[in-house]
Amino acid sequence: MNAGQLTVIEAGSTQLTDLGRRRGPSYGVPVNGALDQRAARIANILVGNAESAPLLEVTALDLEFVADVDILIAVSGAHAFVTVDGVARERNQPVSVRAGEPVAVRGIQGGLRSYVAVRGSFDVPLLLGSCAPDSVLGFGGRLIVGARIPVQCETAPIINDHFSAELYRLAVPAAPAGFVVDITDGPDVEDFADTAERIFERPYLVGAASNHIGLRMTGPLPVRRSREEVLSRGVPVGAVEVPPGDELLVLHRGRGVTAGYPVLAVVTSYSLDVLAQIRPGQQLRFRRVTAAAAAARVRADRAALDALRIRTDSVFTALEAFSDPSSERTVP
Repeated sequence: MNAGQLTVIEAGSTQLTDLGRRRGPSYGVPVNGALDQRAARIANILVGNAESAPLLEVTALDLEFVADVDILIAVSGAHAFVTVDGVARERNQPVSVRAGEPVAVRGIQGGLRSYVAVRGSFDVPLLLGSCAPDSVLGFGGRLIVGARIPVQCETAPIINDHFSAELYRLAVPAAPAGFVVDITDGPDVEDFADTAERIFERPYLVGAASNHIGLRMTGPLPVRRSREEVLSRGVPVGAVEVPPGDELLVLHRGRGVTAGYPVLAVVTSYSLDVLAQIRPGQQLRFRRVTAAAAAARVRADRAALDALRIRTDSVFTALEAFSDPSSERTVP
């Protein structure tokens, strides 16, 4: 049973999503989902949700909404100005919102996407276990002004009567700095012979046609020396393809599951989140890493997020233990 609903006042370019359709590729359907998976996970962890719970992905433009019940929210991802009823609130922290107080996420900068999680998440339609939009299948899509999203949990404000506010400030792992994208060698790297190293020579400029399917960019282009035909085959998210023409193509989470261009390299899963925050017109550099180094970085980041989950759960447990159940409760 739903506790209430959230109503969109200003939609911008916002959509409901989650971590993606893991079963999708086995059915020929792209995985899709939040492009910055790390930021989406952090937002959900901060409000005590499962990391895969539906949340709002806000791309570039402003979002404003209001709920008709008390809720607990967290905003992560690219820097943005977050206000509740006109009062500035912190990103990367749990924030209480009373029923009827408008929440705004404005002025996204230093990146492209922010994520808004609500404790208890939303009751939304699923396709193959995910609410992630799929433009090819016509499932989901951008929210519109006036859209109403069922909220599954009301979270009454919690009053901090027993500890200083600093004890509730959660240390969130820092996001990657700069636009350096780590890659491992792809299956066709030998086809490019001595020109493969061109990908590391200078920055690449991200083109305006870039989207959730892939980023198109211009810069030094490796030249395929092999004349053998490349048959259509399965390609991973993060594949760096060299199609005919004057652009490099990096496939993202909305990519088709098969393709027929040579794959020079593959972006590491950690750096896919970096790609998610790069705007058209900005530059990035590629950096070669080994598969072992890429795996080690993923393990370290996973450990950091697990530690954040433990700290967050401890905060909620402490608040429940030390708050008077009959009193009003609020999270700073």
